[in-house]
Amino acid sequence: MSNECSSTCGSSSACSGSGGACGGNTEDPRAKQDREINERLKQIKNKILVMSGKGGVGKSSVAAYLSLFLAKNGYNVGLMDVDLHGPSIPRMMGVKEGIRAVEAGKAIPVSVLPNLHLISIESLMGDDKDAALIWRGPVKIGVIRQFISDIKWPDELDYLIIDSPPGTGDEPLTVAQTIPGAKALIVTTPQEVSLADVRKSINFCRQMNMDILGLVENMSGLICPHCGKSVDLFKTGGGQATAAKEGLRLLASLPIEPELVKMGDSGDFSNLKAGSSPFAAEFQKMVEQIEGLCA
Repeated sequence: MSNECSSTCGSSSACSGSGGACGGNTEDPRAKQDREINERLKQIKNKILVMSGKGGVGKSSVAAYLSLFLAKNGYNVGLMDVDLHGPSIPRMMGVKEGIRAVEAGKAIPVSVLPNLHLISIESLMGDDKDAALIWRGPVKIGVIRQFISDIKWPDELDYLIIDSPPGTGDEPLTVAQTIPGAKALIVTTPQEVSLADVRKSINFCRQMNMDILGLVENMSGLICPHCGKSVDLFKTGGGQATAAKEGLRLLASLPIEPELVKMGDSGDFSNLKAGSSPFAAEFQKMVEQIEGLCA
């Protein structure tokens, strides 16, 4: 990321002073940002943090698909990518342009669909999308807060889906502390290596008093293109067992489908429709459960 971007991202205001060269505004910048965040959050009905304890379990894919399915069901949806070091959502959604012009001091998120709006750090990175962001916690915390306070989201959102990096560090912690009422959707794969870290995510949510909508077991078998049977590449039943032990819902067991990989690489999900494949059918059932839980 350029020095120009990194010098402005993560600060609650371009000017940290009160009065003087900045005029007569004496409101503390942090207090002003807190007020703007609270005002914005009042316009968002449901906030869902998609998280995982382990990387590579398909968390960003679940966040992207969830946003698309909800939007296709007629809801106004915001998708906020707070995976600052590895933002993959824009590429998966086929988004190449940056955020739109600033309006009344607020940046306008990218419109994926008329009722689906996206903000990601990649949308602010200019032409060099492969630049590494070498940021410590305070800068990351500031950027996530700005994603709420300094972005002109639609006046009302039915859902804000937040894609978090794996683990229980700065990004999910900032979301938990900044967005009261956010609920967690925890993604895992069936094998114990993943489930061990997922249990840490569950404990994180409980320590932060964050409600858990349920678990999603991703990569739950590969549908053989020749015989149609399921091949358990990463064992089976781990998500169900963990959900039962922890007293949580298992919202879905999503099979691996190679066609989804092609969709993600091309950024074209136009063929991803409810009932179009075993994955889509199972995912739609999960979405319906989430709609019911958030009603």
